[in-house]
Amino acid sequence: MRIAMLAAVAGLLAACATATPYQPAAPSAGAAYGFSEQQIESNRVRITFRGNSLTDRETVETYMLYRAAEVTLERGHDYFIVADRSTEEHSRLQGTGFDRPRFAFDYWYFSPRRGWSPWYDPFWDTPDSYREVTRYEAVAEIAMFTGQKPADNPDAFDAREVQSNLQGRIVRPPPAS
Repeated sequence: MRIAMLAAVAGLLAACATATPYQPAAPSAGAAYGFSEQQIESNRVRITFRGNSLTDRETVETYMLYRAAEVTLERGHDYFIVADRSTEEHSRLQGTGFDRPRFAFDYWYFSPRRGWSPWYDPFWDTPDSYREVTRYEAVAEIAMFTGQKPADNPDAFDAREVQSNLQGRIVRPPPAS
């Protein structure tokens, strides 16, 4: 019964697992993934987008660039220049398919309700295999300006054009019910 219940819970969690949508990061609310920004100077902002392990690098970088355009327009500017930009990769190995070894260290305990019951030490479990789990975090420092974008600067982006071109690739979270 316990195994069936654990399998059902695992199935529900797997069904809910999706890539990080375009949303603000709110670590205090348990949502550490998404975008955040930090004011550096009056026209300078550091933009960060953190994706979960199901969010690919291209999506993380696209969302960060889209947020840069959004912040630029929200603050009344027309274009931004990327002063510094990087994408960090965080990888780790995760065990999958935990299986109880044949000669696991078993314990027996007595409960007045159930009598003698087996319990085993979970530290004796070994994974069947390992998989690499990777998360990406894109960070850019931008300077925002008003007026015509300089045509000779490849690090300058027209905020309205960026927003228009990337809008179709932005996946927002479903509305709260």
